[in-house]
Amino acid sequence: MSIFKRADGKIRKYRIAAIVAAGAMTLTGAGVAFAYWTTTGTGAGNATSTAPTAVTVVQTTTVTGMYPGDTVALSGDFNNPNPGMVYITAVTASIGTFSSQTNSALPACTQGDFTITGTAPVGAEILSGTAVGSWSGLSITLTDAGTNQDNCQSLTTIPIVYAST
Repeated sequence: MSIFKRADGKIRKYRIAAIVAAGAMTLTGAGVAFAYWTTTGTGAGNATSTAPTAVTVVQTTTVTGMYPGDTVALSGDFNNPNPGMVYITAVTASIGTFSSQTNSALPACTQGDFTITGTAPVGAEILSGTAVGSWSGLSITLTDAGTNQDNCQSLTTIPIVYAST
C-alpha cells in the first residue's frame, strides 16, 4: 500500500498536496534563513560631564572648655551634594581670623593663640549624601603663651576653617 493511494486504489490528493506544501515551506524557510545582506556603517554620539560641587567638611567633635596648653582631637564627616561619589585625599584646617578683647588692659585673644596640628588623610571615595565618610587626625591647641590670656576665657566661637583636597 502506498501513502499516496487509499486502500481502494484512489489517489490521496489532499495528502500529496500537504506533503508538497510542507516541502515548499521548508525550502522557503531555508532560503529566508540564509538570505541576508551584509553592510558596514558608522555613527556618532555625544556625552557630557560636569565638574563636581564642593563637599562640605563637617566637624563632629564638640570642643568646649579649653584652657592654655589644652589639646583636643578633631574629627568629622562630609556632606556630599553630588549625585555620585567624590574622592577626598585629605582634610586640612586652620584657625580663622577673629579677635576677642573683653578686658582692654590685657592682650586680645586672636587666632595666634591657637594652633591646628596633625594630618587627616582620607584617601577614599565619599558617597553622595549627608554625614558620609569620615576624617580624623587633626588637633586644636590653645597655646600656653606664658602671658595673661584671660581674653581667651569663655569664648563662644573659635572659627576653624576646613578644606578638603
